[in-house]
Amino acid sequence: MSLKVKDRYKSVRIAIASSLLMLCAVAQAEGTLFKVPTRPEVKTTLFWETVEGAKATVLLFPGGAGGFGKFEDGKATGGNFLVRSAPYFIANGFNVAIFGRPNDMELGWAERTEPTHMTDVRAVLDFVKEKSSAPIWIVGTSRGTISAAASAINIQDTAIAGLVLTSSVVKYDTPGTVPRQNLSAIKVPVLVYHHAKDGCKHCQAHETPAIIKGLSNAPVKKLMVVDGGANPTGDVCAGQHWHGFIGMEKEAISQIVEWMKKPIS
Repeated sequence: MSLKVKDRYKSVRIAIASSLLMLCAVAQAEGTLFKVPTRPEVKTTLFWETVEGAKATVLLFPGGAGGFGKFEDGKATGGNFLVRSAPYFIANGFNVAIFGRPNDMELGWAERTEPTHMTDVRAVLDFVKEKSSAPIWIVGTSRGTISAAASAINIQDTAIAGLVLTSSVVKYDTPGTVPRQNLSAIKVPVLVYHHAKDGCKHCQAHETPAIIKGLSNAPVKKLMVVDGGANPTGDVCAGQHWHGFIGMEKEAISQIVEWMKKPIS
């Protein structure tokens, strides 16, 4: 075999090997859609993506009426801050579980603190625990913070390592608002992460200290009001505005993850 042919053969082998590695990477980067039985004749959708040797799992509660958009090519496609930032949690070594919606209702405001919703969350949490023994961090954004806080209050489970609230609902007269929940029942570390320019009337940054005040039994509690990002567009209460940390998703998740690794006040 000539040297030229050998070189060409070697190049082909390298190309094939590289392609296989890329295919493996894509396969590993794909999530799975589950429909978890949570109540009689009711199933709740769950997006699930794993990382080998995961440090922990984040159970994400998006805002709005719940859900994570369409499931396409192994990905959740919604524009919510937590949904579109899921790859950054994966990149930092965390399993990602995104709570979707039950098939019998949308998730409004008050619904997110009701026993029915907590029953669904409990069932999804148990399902996630079966999938991985890693500690679970509950993370909510916008209206999802109502669900996240209520879950930490009502589901006392040793698998829950802590709570992260981003773009929290803090307006006192909003149904389910976080400051009016029984925050003293939360006994895990809590991070309240908020954008200084959040323009949503339900989520004003200057009202976030009320959450910290209510967390009288949390072993660690931290308020981080941040500034950054770029090019906010659309509804000030939606994911593409400051409310959704637009333009600073990677930075935001990095700051959140670093705190989760070592919670300090």
